Amino acid sequence: MSLSEQIVSDLTASMKAQDAQRTSTLRMVKAAMMNRKIEKGLDLDDEEMQKLLRSLVKQRRDSIEQYEKAGRQELVEKEQAEIAVIETYLPQAASAAEIEAAVTTAIAETGATSINDMGKVMKAAQAALAGKNADGKVIADTVKARLSQS
Repeated sequence: MSLSEQIVSDLTASMKAQDAQRTSTLRMVKAAMMNRKIEKGLDLDDEEMQKLLRSLVKQRRDSIEQYEKAGRQELVEKEQAEIAVIETYLPQAASAAEIEAAVTTAIAETGATSINDMGKVMKAAQAALAGKNADGKVIADTVKARLSQS
């Protein structure tokens, strides 16, 4: 069963179980999925679906940051609950140790010595972590920290 089919199936199950939070989130995911399908003009494969889901998680994290600044804790909690549902369809996130190792390897491979080389290191680190659901912001923060120590 493809990821798209799994989401639609789980949406039906959550509606039958009357799980309002999960149903709401999965409806939003399905709408985003349909919009992307229309944009592409063809069915989405699992890789495209994972890109879409990562994008939705990133949007939620950005929203959480804004809501925290505004002091809207109830909206922060809602967004966190949506992230929890979406992340069940993504591969296990890369650990801090895996990200650190990938960044160290990328710095060695690219010969980076300063923060000016951040782009090259980011590209190499993201390639090494492809398919591991690594948060780009965490990778960037790790790269900055390592290159500013040099």
